[in-house]
Amino acid sequence: MTRVLIIEDDTKTSNLLRLYLQQEGYEVMAARDGVGGLQLARSKMPDLVVLDLMLPGMDGMDICRTLRRETGVPVIILTARSTQDDILLGLDSGADDYITKPFNMREAVARVRTVLRRAGKSDAPPKEIIYGDLRIDLIRHEVSIQDVSIPLTPKEFKLLETLAREPGRAFSRLELVERAFGYDYEGLERTVDAHVMNLRKKIEPDHTNPIYVETVYGVGYRFVEKRTAV
Repeated sequence: MTRVLIIEDDTKTSNLLRLYLQQEGYEVMAARDGVGGLQLARSKMPDLVVLDLMLPGMDGMDICRTLRRETGVPVIILTARSTQDDILLGLDSGADDYITKPFNMREAVARVRTVLRRAGKSDAPPKEIIYGDLRIDLIRHEVSIQDVSIPLTPKEFKLLETLAREPGRAFSRLELVERAFGYDYEGLERTVDAHVMNLRKKIEPDHTNPIYVETVYGVGYRFVEKRTAV
């Protein structure tokens, strides 16, 4: 999975961008200050870094120059500095692209995709996830079992997709609300239980003994680990 590191001290911006990138299938890490962000970039070796300029601890320009000296990782600068001189300074420091705040999240994801493609590091996201008789068509938003279509609501499909994209990972109810239903979803975390119950009734051979969506007691839910993505 393609890994993206966000170095951004504004929690709302970081969380929202993380959510949009995760929904596109990227693995996302985040740091809130310059020193921690540089350490994370060095230790985790992401495929791309989204970097704010005005950071506590270490300036974003210095981080960009350091990354350019030490690695070939693509960098997208994310900042409120929007003058022509600022943009040129950022690009001269080694950045591959420059996004000014405020910005559209979908545009930012498109920029990430473009820079990764230029760098030759963009993995094509899977079109389907298959586990046994269960097939999840991520393009058509369709689910079938033994080639029989299973009608799901949009929230049920997004919940199943979110879990199935990272099999074996235990998601908390809050994570599922944010990633499957959206950062601005106003429902309660416990509504996830109702959606999971309905989803199990539709896809599980025996919803009282699930083989696809498992309960992780004290945490939330996870999709069984063994699967095939094509």
